Amino acid sequence: MDFDFALVTNSMPLLLEGALVTIQITAMSVGLGLIIGLFAGIGRLALFWPVKFLAAVYVDFIRGTPLLVQIFIMYFALPMLTGMRIDPFVAAITACSVNSGAYIAEIFRAGIESIDRGQMEAGRSLGMSWSQTMRYIIVPQAFKRIIPPLGNEFIAMLKDSSLVSVIGFEELTRRGQLIIARTYGSLEIWLSVAFIYLLMTLTISRFVAYLERRYKIDDRN
Repeated sequence: MDFDFALVTNSMPLLLEGALVTIQITAMSVGLGLIIGLFAGIGRLALFWPVKFLAAVYVDFIRGTPLLVQIFIMYFALPMLTGMRIDPFVAAITACSVNSGAYIAEIFRAGIESIDRGQMEAGRSLGMSWSQTMRYIIVPQAFKRIIPPLGNEFIAMLKDSSLVSVIGFEELTRRGQLIIARTYGSLEIWLSVAFIYLLMTLTISRFVAYLERRYKIDDRN
């Protein structure tokens, strides 16, 4: 069987358009997940037990169920309850954001717990409340330490975003499926899709490594 390089060349513009959609989904999902995860992570450490309990339930449920099932719930199950059809883009972003938020919550929790307890005591001795100490002292220090795991979460979500293809959303994987259905070039297209994913993940890995080195230099200065 000959490898059809012409098929790869002709299909590349469509695949790259799909890759841009994949990056968009990933960036929006992780961006919203950062907000969700920050509050959920702090909630896991809250002194008010109902908040701590709700945060734990959210994290355990999301991390204990597959993202694919969460996408199905968001796109197929919720419309049955609300009677309103959900746009595939909204369903994809919502499901991925909620999923990412649960993992980022644990990243924030671990990062916050890695900060010496004396930092909290120092903030409280200056007259700050618990929330003020977390906001101005603890979280900024923790954020520098969680850059590597956040980078890993971004890469994981970049790859997991391919699951939204099951609801017909045309990101990179779905574009590949559509091209194969028309051309029957499975080998050429799937290798091209894999190469594009590899290129994106390597780029993100290098960028995260750069940020990690930069923050270490800033800390030394």
